[in-house]
Amino acid sequence: MLDPGQIDLAAMRARHPGHFGGARRDRSVVYVFGGAFGLLLLGMAYLGFFDLKTLSGVGKLWDVFVLMVPPEVESWAMFRLYLSGLIETIAIALLGTLVAAVLAVPLGLLAARNVTTSRMLTFLTRRSLDTIRSVDILIWALIWIGVVGLGPFAGVLAFATSDIGSFGKLFSEAIEAADRKPVEGITSAGGGRVLGVRFGLLPEVFPVLASQILYFFESNVRFASILGVVGAGGIGLQLSEAIRVLELKQASFIILMILVTVAVIDFVSTKLRFALIGKRGQGSH
Repeated sequence: MLDPGQIDLAAMRARHPGHFGGARRDRSVVYVFGGAFGLLLLGMAYLGFFDLKTLSGVGKLWDVFVLMVPPEVESWAMFRLYLSGLIETIAIALLGTLVAAVLAVPLGLLAARNVTTSRMLTFLTRRSLDTIRSVDILIWALIWIGVVGLGPFAGVLAFATSDIGSFGKLFSEAIEAADRKPVEGITSAGGGRVLGVRFGLLPEVFPVLASQILYFFESNVRFASILGVVGAGGIGLQLSEAIRVLELKQASFIILMILVTVAVIDFVSTKLRFALIGKRGQGSH
């Protein structure tokens, strides 16, 4: 005859079978992770991670590092050229980010299920944003260089096109997560749906959108220096040229300029993001 404790345990097993038999589930997890780790080692071996050339490559990397120090610039004229390229890089990232953000706001509204009533329109907008986002920014840069030619304008268009997909997705998610009470209040007071979105929804999500825009601008400054390598303007052109002719000390000086600029922009944008989020938190109390 079973005691009450055994009866309760049998009832719990019958009611919640998924919470028992943990040993079998633990073994399955171990097998999955073991197989994944084995595939990782196999892939690393296939790609040459365990060859001796990896060690020799590290030695060559040290030789390159020695040739790059100390960073130096050839002349004052070259410094002004680098500074001009750096300013152009920042301008490309800023304009491309702002253009993408402005165009992504209506697309984000169309992709948000709590704003657009047509499910077909929401589906088409989301899939279009996914398609744009799936193409890397370097590919967009090469496409726009073929359309408008070499120069910073192609870089701005590449950032604007690439970021529209990301902004549209992030904006739509922020809009869907927003509180609907302000919109319902405006609608119940006689305001239309458009006024509800304009005065009830957008002011609520604006700090989140602005924070995302600042973060993308900060990241795009780094990417803009790479776009110059393919001819889309900015300091990347001078950097690739310095590396190509083995002027490694000048290349390290350009890299140092980029690092300092990115650090400053990162510091300022972080302060602005926390200020925006703080204002949003104060407004919600």
